[in-house]
Amino acid sequence: MSTDHEDDDERDLFRKAVGKIRPVKQDKVHPHRKRRKPVPDQTLRDQREVMQSLLSDGFEPAEDIETGDETLFVRPGLQHTVIRKLRRGQYAIEAELDLHGATSIQAREAVDSFLKNARDRDKRVVRIIHGKGNTSLGKMPVLKGKVNSWLRQKDEVLAFCSARPNDGGTGAVYVLLKRI
Repeated sequence: MSTDHEDDDERDLFRKAVGKIRPVKQDKVHPHRKRRKPVPDQTLRDQREVMQSLLSDGFEPAEDIETGDETLFVRPGLQHTVIRKLRRGQYAIEAELDLHGATSIQAREAVDSFLKNARDRDKRVVRIIHGKGNTSLGKMPVLKGKVNSWLRQKDEVLAFCSARPNDGGTGAVYVLLKRI
């Protein structure tokens, strides 16, 4: 055990080693800048997306697409080899949505939900089957033109084209999505 005399010696030795000191008035360190108030980015994005989907159904009845017409859309800057592979069906289909029997409203909600799900699960190539319109009035495809319009409005869609005959032909589209 140490004695009081040894403790005093150690204290004196410590004070000589440390030198002259002065007490600190406060021990809190303030940040360099004021913090910004949190912004609910995801909520704002979701609200914008809902408004966009409600207000921007760019389908024009005058732009009817015939049953046999091929569909093709490509954002600027996409490589030709990527488009060629997509059109030839050389990419693996990672998810599929079948819209047979759906109304326009149901189809719109299904497409929005499907694309969001596919992106969340990091899917790159998906197929949407919209049908050829054989059972609709006048044998004209309704959903084909609407899906064409909806996909063009989606920023996450890089390209889409009619599927190969064994994958649905002009009654389905391959869709290439952006990476997350």
